Amino acid sequence: MNTTTIVAVEEVPAAAAPAVRRRASPWETWGRVLVLPYLLVFLVFVLYPVGYGLWLARHPASYEHLFADPIFFRTAINTVIFLVVAINIKMVIALVLSGFFIQARWWIKALSVLFILPWAVPSIPTILSVRFMLNPEWGVINQIIFQLTTRDGPNWLNEPALALSLSMVMHVWKSLPFWTLILVAGRMAIPSEQYEAAAVDGASSWQKFRYITWPSMRTLYLTSTILSMIWTLGDFNSVYLLTGGGPADLTHVLATLGIRYLRLDQVDLAMASIVVALPLVLPLVYFMMKRLSK
Repeated sequence: MNTTTIVAVEEVPAAAAPAVRRRASPWETWGRVLVLPYLLVFLVFVLYPVGYGLWLARHPASYEHLFADPIFFRTAINTVIFLVVAINIKMVIALVLSGFFIQARWWIKALSVLFILPWAVPSIPTILSVRFMLNPEWGVINQIIFQLTTRDGPNWLNEPALALSLSMVMHVWKSLPFWTLILVAGRMAIPSEQYEAAAVDGASSWQKFRYITWPSMRTLYLTSTILSMIWTLGDFNSVYLLTGGGPADLTHVLATLGIRYLRLDQVDLAMASIVVALPLVLPLVYFMMKRLSK
């Protein structure tokens, strides 16, 4: 009887072939070449100024001098008032106006074109024209007050509280159309069938807003408010063009305080006044991005 012996031979794996590096195609090569100028611009005009500003504000003595300046604390208070009052008033008005402009009537559409103009036109000539109108001696507003009451009008920009209030009015007037359009878009995304079903059930306008509109727009409204706060911290034109930080540097906000120090040749304090705003900006950015990630 023949016995066949089967020998199992273990297969030895072949040596792994070395990875071949793929050569970039001509389109990829040109794409990288064309991106280089933008990277250079980003490095020169974004990263370098930011890094240089942080380097100038690195000394603890700069912050000691900054905190010892009474104008800084007044500026910090003005900034908080500006954010809390102006932004909330602006967003509430934008929410109300979004319900008005969403109506399908021809005259409302025509009015919306005029409503967008403050946001569309450049801010420098418009705010400067308002400043000229508020001049206490020859401004058109005080001239009208004198003709109607035979009394001199107030010195609008020489009273700190009134001047800061007018700066907030200019900010609201300038940016209100943009946020109204954002909330109009949010209202248009709500299915009309929900309102039709609520109308069949006899819901009032307030009930429709409370149970349909607001739950659908709450996230958009909060996100817009946070984003508006971030942008308003950098709003330079509304205050500086109208009041110049006056009278007596009492209407400055953080966005304009740095110019005051630059005019006094205190560059380190100018940079420090910007850096101290980061603890307020970074939490807002984090909170907004966290909500958007959901």
